[in-house]
Amino acid sequence: MTVAPRPARVTVLASRVRTEEKLIFDALDARAAAWERIDVRTLWRTADARTPAWQVALNREIGQTRAVHVARTLESAGVTVLNSAAATEVCGDKWRTTLALREAGVPHPRSALALTPQAALEALDDVGYPAVVKPLTGSWGRLVAFLPDAGVAATVLEFVAALPSPHQHLVYVQEFIGTPGGPGRDLRAVVIGGELLGVTERVGEGWRSNVHRGARSTLVQAGPELGKLAIGASAAVDADIAGVDLTEDGDGQLLVLEVNHGVEFASFQAAAGDTADVAGRIADLLLAEAERCCG
Repeated sequence: MTVAPRPARVTVLASRVRTEEKLIFDALDARAAAWERIDVRTLWRTADARTPAWQVALNREIGQTRAVHVARTLESAGVTVLNSAAATEVCGDKWRTTLALREAGVPHPRSALALTPQAALEALDDVGYPAVVKPLTGSWGRLVAFLPDAGVAATVLEFVAALPSPHQHLVYVQEFIGTPGGPGRDLRAVVIGGELLGVTERVGEGWRSNVHRGARSTLVQAGPELGKLAIGASAAVDADIAGVDLTEDGDGQLLVLEVNHGVEFASFQAAAGDTADVAGRIADLLLAEAERCCG
């Protein structure tokens, strides 16, 4: 007797349903996929629990700690998770991202990790001013400070030293690429399954260019060098779905700033219009992975 293979099952892990998740849901429905959304806040498993019904999980959990641990938990049960726990860990830590990019030979701004705020002043002397100090884990440009000189740096780091968590005393510093005072400008490339979907330019009113801070996104033509860098950066951190942020220094050299594992693509999609279908490509990748694993 021939036993028909069980249908592909996909879960989308998300505690918050944003525009991006709704677009992914619609894309899965358009492909008549068997899928369900799981609120990660309700999820629990014992170490010896049976493998869940899902074959592939799309990790859209917004909380970094939960995103890493749910990926680890499901991977241990035999579920393929995109992005993987390893990629989520690297992308969620700016220093680990820096090390991965450097190891892969991907151009990246001068960066340093100081294990105390006091050591950060020496690190900044080496990196040079102007510079920025960033939290190891974070997004949307929050808690990022611009340091024009050593005097401002000393004031900011005095505040950092007073924070309660030892993790907050690890200081990630990076040379500032751009024009002090703004406007902030960078590029966002979306890479899915090792393929570049497109690139947008983001321009902010201040020195930061985060969309959440009001930056405007415009679709731009991606040259071969930019595409190669974006794909290489996503491969360096082993991300199947990535938003790669790049900038250009004063000499015109492209540099990769960071790689986002849970890429927010609503503004990219609005700028790209019909030239790219991010949610559709994500859905296709999930279903192809389910077919590969269990077809």
